[in-house]
Amino acid sequence: MSAGFEPIRLAANQPADRFYRGGTRISDFRSAPPAAPFTPEDWVGSTTSVRGHAPEGQTRLPDGELLADAVSREPIGWLGAAHLERFGADTMLLVKLLDAGQRLPIHAHPDGGFAAEHLAAAHGKAEAWYILTPGTVYLGLRESIDPAELRGLVDGQQTERMLGLLHAIDVAANDTVYVPPGMLHAIGPGILLAEVQEPEDLSILLEWTGFELDGAADGHLGLGFELALSAVDTSGWSRDAILSLVRHVDSDGPALTPASARYFRLDRVSTPQSLPAGFTILIALDRSMSLTTAHGATLELARGTTTLVPFAAGALSIVGPGLVLVARPPEAR
Repeated sequence: MSAGFEPIRLAANQPADRFYRGGTRISDFRSAPPAAPFTPEDWVGSTTSVRGHAPEGQTRLPDGELLADAVSREPIGWLGAAHLERFGADTMLLVKLLDAGQRLPIHAHPDGGFAAEHLAAAHGKAEAWYILTPGTVYLGLRESIDPAELRGLVDGQQTERMLGLLHAIDVAANDTVYVPPGMLHAIGPGILLAEVQEPEDLSILLEWTGFELDGAADGHLGLGFELALSAVDTSGWSRDAILSLVRHVDSDGPALTPASARYFRLDRVSTPQSLPAGFTILIALDRSMSLTTAHGATLELARGTTTLVPFAAGALSIVGPGLVLVARPPEAR
């Protein structure tokens, strides 16, 4: 293992020409120059490529090497032996900042079994959001729908009808939302959020009118809609069941519903904390905190900064008056 595994301050990594508007709120959050149009996502600590456009989306380290290549070359240093034994040389994590400059289209993501069988992918795509600015999200069907009826709505692009089938949930800053694989969802306009997800770019798009994409060609992951829509959960969810996926976070500790822990972990830190060694991504939300590693390396976690910490940096100490999100892979057990 080479020396020098220390925390790394990450620059913005915003893939260009996405199919929906946004990016300004990310620039404002980072206190950075104005973003280019249609750059609504910042892929943080990413070993994942935009589907069909590798290596776009992947993080480059300060020396120009792709993070994915660095992890492959020295997996124990980046991930640790226990993680490597359980998951292989796979970070098991993708973190994003997302600025919904317009309402996102109704979509869903496949689970791991479907992704492995039909897409030769190593993961499905569960995801969770930490809300930074308020708005409305749409989550899960209010009533079950016959798959053939859903296919007809998609073919006819009956978007208002489809949106009306979903639960509309008002969310505030410091709320979190867990989105299981297969669940239909959309993010309303004006929301800035931090997202943790499985490290894949796999979306089944049910609407595309008004978006910069050819959904009829690109909305089904190359599988055709009949097969792709079989990955969608068409069962109805009660409002109470949907609300069980939403939490308001007003204290330190795990920020997400326990059901998400098999896929990723997200903690809130606002008081002095000690964290065990591990592959970690930090997003500083408010004011400033100070990060110190087991080897004595220190780094300021100022608002709007994103920081990547490899396993070999050792245990971490975070102190100060700020607020930091700590994103990590699932536990290696």
